[in-house]
Amino acid sequence: MATKPPSSEDIIGQKYDRCMADFLVKAGVGFGAGVVLSVVLFKRRTWPIALSTGFGAGAAYADCDRSFNPARIPGTRIISQLEGKQ
Repeated sequence: MATKPPSSEDIIGQKYDRCMADFLVKAGVGFGAGVVLSVVLFKRRTWPIALSTGFGAGAAYADCDRSFNPARIPGTRIISQLEGKQ
C-alpha cells in the first residue's frame, strides 16, 4: 500500500515547528551564557544577557530564513527548466 506524500500545509507546519523549537533552544542557550558571563565577568550587569539572547535569536532567525527560502543560501544556484533545455 502506497503512502500519500505529505500535504504542503503539513510541510509548512513541520518547518514552523522546527523553527520555533530552534528559536527556543538557541535563545535559551544565549540567555544562559549571558547570565553566566554577567555573573562571572561583568559584575551582574544586564547587557550581556540581552546581547547573548539576541545573538541566539538572530542565529535561529537566520536558520529559519534558510529553511523557508533555500534560494538565499550563499553559493547555491537555481537552474530553471528553460536553462537546461538550451
